[in-house]
Amino acid sequence: MTTATADERLARVGLLRRLLIRPELGAVVGAVVVFGFFASQSEVFRSPSGIANWLDPAATLGIMAVAIALLMIGGEFDLSAGVMTGTTGLILVTLATRYGFNVWLAMLVGLAVALAVGYANGLMVTRTRLPSFIVTLGTFLMLQGINLGVTKALTGTVQVSGLARASGFDSARALLAGTIEIGGTSYRVAILWWLAVTAVATWVLMRSRAGNWIFAVGGNEQAARAVGVPAGRTKIALFMTTAGAAWLVGSILALRYTSVQANIGIGQEFIYIIAAVIGGCLLTGGYGSAIGAAIGAVIFGMADKGIVFLGWDADWFKFFLGAMLLLATLTNRLVRRYAEEVKH
Repeated sequence: MTTATADERLARVGLLRRLLIRPELGAVVGAVVVFGFFASQSEVFRSPSGIANWLDPAATLGIMAVAIALLMIGGEFDLSAGVMTGTTGLILVTLATRYGFNVWLAMLVGLAVALAVGYANGLMVTRTRLPSFIVTLGTFLMLQGINLGVTKALTGTVQVSGLARASGFDSARALLAGTIEIGGTSYRVAILWWLAVTAVATWVLMRSRAGNWIFAVGGNEQAARAVGVPAGRTKIALFMTTAGAAWLVGSILALRYTSVQANIGIGQEFIYIIAAVIGGCLLTGGYGSAIGAAIGAVIFGMADKGIVFLGWDADWFKFFLGAMLLLATLTNRLVRRYAEEVKH
């Protein structure tokens, strides 16, 4: 009697093979190498205060990188994400300082505007079939113009300040931009927000139906539609998620510095994408992880502050960005190819 071949979906896969096909593998290895290098060269870098120092920029970058990773897994880009952090921060500070809004109410208005822009981006992409690169580039330029034009019209400068005097500032700052003491070292509360965003995004991707939809529309949108996946709604929700993350980061930065410049966030959108790519996301969509994007942000934070601790010229950071992008892209391609071979 012939024995039936076991279903390949039930086949046991070894631990090493499971690790090798994880999208964040390259980011983990890169983080260990970067930490080991700077820690061996600088005692301050590996001290608790040093760790708090480089986790701070990693946190705000990581919140955005995780949201951008979800969008990239869904097969789209958002070039307006960076300038959106400035837009929401300007809304918060302007409403609270010039029109007497409570800080919490001003933040809600900023959230509503961000979600509306995200919805508009998603709707434009899904209805017109235009590349998200073009749609969000247009949004980027419009928001940049609004930020500069409105700020100059209201203040005569490119900055709005004075948030510390607004009602509700202390409680909002404590929740979003305060610090916590751990072992005698102060850490930014934003780190906790970053961890929470990463945990929620990971759960959505790995444990929810929405996560299946994200991977499906990013891998093959037409096939996803054919099996009943609401591709349009999924992509709109992803653009709104990115906008919501930009609102959170914009609010954190505004509450931290109590002022906002009209050009804040411009150029950061590429940093978010690079962090997501370093974390294992493919530019073609359908592959990646939230944890990988968070680790990519850690690498940026370590390099950003590590170069300063070593007394190097800050221009070397740009070289590092380019090198990491190329290495991550090559690594992701190899890992993806290996993953496909394992499946077959």
